[in-house]
Amino acid sequence: MGFRIRGSHIIAVLLAGGLAAWMASGRLSADGAAAEDAALPPIAERQAEHKDDAFRVRHVPLMAEERNKTILVRGRTRADAVVTVRAETGGVLEQRLVAKGDTVSKGDLVCVIDRGAREAAVAQAKAQLAQAQTEYDANSALSRKGFASANKLTGLKAAVDAASAQLASAELELSRTELRASASGQVQDPIAEAGDMLSVGAACITLIDTDPMLFTGQVSERDIDAIETGMKADIKLVTGEEAQGTIRYIAPSADAQTRTFTVEIEFEPGANVRDGMTAEATISLDAETAFRVAPSWLTLADDGTIGIRTVNDQNEVEFTPVKILAQQKDGFWISGPKPGDRIITLGQEYVVAGEKVETELDTRFKDMLTGLAVDVNTGSVQ
Repeated sequence: MGFRIRGSHIIAVLLAGGLAAWMASGRLSADGAAAEDAALPPIAERQAEHKDDAFRVRHVPLMAEERNKTILVRGRTRADAVVTVRAETGGVLEQRLVAKGDTVSKGDLVCVIDRGAREAAVAQAKAQLAQAQTEYDANSALSRKGFASANKLTGLKAAVDAASAQLASAELELSRTELRASASGQVQDPIAEAGDMLSVGAACITLIDTDPMLFTGQVSERDIDAIETGMKADIKLVTGEEAQGTIRYIAPSADAQTRTFTVEIEFEPGANVRDGMTAEATISLDAETAFRVAPSWLTLADDGTIGIRTVNDQNEVEFTPVKILAQQKDGFWISGPKPGDRIITLGQEYVVAGEKVETELDTRFKDMLTGLAVDVNTGSVQ
């Protein structure tokens, strides 16, 4: 059977020939338009033509602002002192004259311990002193008449002194049955109940001295040199209440674990503050001149120094080291540059110090230009 040429075979041969001719021509057309790529010079030649062109960047002029720096300290409130009124002698608590929540003044009688045999001891010491004094007086009269020796009189005088000392000791022991507040404050737990057996040193009541109340917090080692005693602070309690205070103490050494320093702030008189409440204090420092920049504007030098790249009057790139003062939601507060410096906002990572560039004003950051008279051609501050 002979091979028969079909119509489909002829069509396939024609398509293959047309494709080969198109590929050999080196030209591309799309939607009926002829490609012009073959007419362009090679990429290397095109790059060589622009090798001397200056790199294009964008910038904004820096505007100095007065920044009110503050230090936020978190901590809690506490009383100036917590004083425990303790028994100085043992015995049964006969009466407690105050209750929890009562306010007492220094010297007020708060507890009475059963006097027991202590009153009898005082009476006995008084009798012994009276007897010794009588014997001494009688022999002193005889001694003046020559009927009593000086040695005997000396012994009787010693007996009088011993009896006097015994009476003083008995009276002191009796006075210790009355416990008085050693400071002013409010009564709180722990307290003893009537009928409790108190040993020497046992607590009768506890007083919290709320005058004055204090705020205690920790300040980092980076900020400790910025504060000093006598500075004012605004304190906000967890309840939302606000009060004023004054720094009265700064720890001379840092905590070994946290590297922070304890700071005590004394509330102003009349502040209605309870002990142990969560609070935060804001310490206001002197205003300083600073610049507000976006995070992307910061860059690093080869040695790791943080800074910004600026353009000088000759359109040359300069690197300016900066100090970060604070961070906020939309950027950083920095110091180091001068007002009016043109900071590169776009392209700063592709240029180096000393390189000559072409620059134009970056109008995306309109808030940075508010209040400034800027030359639209050079971008410099008028």
